[in-house]
Amino acid sequence: MIVCSCNVLTDRDVRHAVNTAEDALRNAKQIYDCLGCSAECGRCARTIKTIIDEAYRECALACQADCPHRRIKDDAQDEPRVGPAATNFLGVSR
Repeated sequence: MIVCSCNVLTDRDVRHAVNTAEDALRNAKQIYDCLGCSAECGRCARTIKTIIDEAYRECALACQADCPHRRIKDDAQDEPRVGPAATNFLGVSR
């Protein structure tokens, strides 16, 4: 299904980005960046976040702390860290 009509992104595009990204993708901005586009109207951000959460749900139950799906790249140090992202669903710092 089309989740972003501005960029013509499907739920499959989002899931593929989540499953193949080197670092964990946690918000719509990271998905846009990974897919080489940017938010236009932003109406899809919540749907994209829901798809991301669903994609990680099964893995999250079985993952250990060193699992690559739990690794978050810390832009300030350029080193991955483990833990929850400190941004909202649009990728804006809290």
